[in-house]
Amino acid sequence: MDTWLWIVIIAAVVVVIALIAFSIGTRRRTHHRSERLRDRFGPEYDHVVDEDSRRGRREGEAELLRREQEHDELDIHDLNPQTRDRYTREWEDLQRRFVDSPDHSVAEAEQLLTAVMGDRGYPVGDEFEQHADLVSVDHPKLVQNFRDAHAVYERSQRREAETEELRRSLLSYRALFEELLA
Repeated sequence: MDTWLWIVIIAAVVVVIALIAFSIGTRRRTHHRSERLRDRFGPEYDHVVDEDSRRGRREGEAELLRREQEHDELDIHDLNPQTRDRYTREWEDLQRRFVDSPDHSVAEAEQLLTAVMGDRGYPVGDEFEQHADLVSVDHPKLVQNFRDAHAVYERSQRREAETEELRRSLLSYRALFEELLA
């Protein structure tokens, strides 16, 4: 065989080996990123990354990475002790009023939680899903409860929520409230 043919064969083998190595490295990085996101977001990862849907893993993980980046640009901070105590007293008061006015107590819980989030540094505009998305970065195990509680709150505003739903909603709000204060 001619030397040039050997050179072409060797070059082709080197290119194939490089492509295989690149592919393996990409898979490892993707797997590592997926595992990191799954560990950080827990059940929220499964909520966002539905591999059976059109959205798929790539777009779902891109959404979670976007949330992390947006969250990292915020100035999330702890509350001072006086503010934390004031919010605790307000929560205790609204819980006491639940028996007499469950609809009103759930509305107060929604407002109080929004106030705590704002004081902690979360943006609290009109878009609920944005609140939930950013809360999911720090509190992935509670964000679905937050969504469920908010849905009950919205139904209660239309007088469509049952007392038991309102009670469960208040408990869900309380779990996130306590974690935001901690």
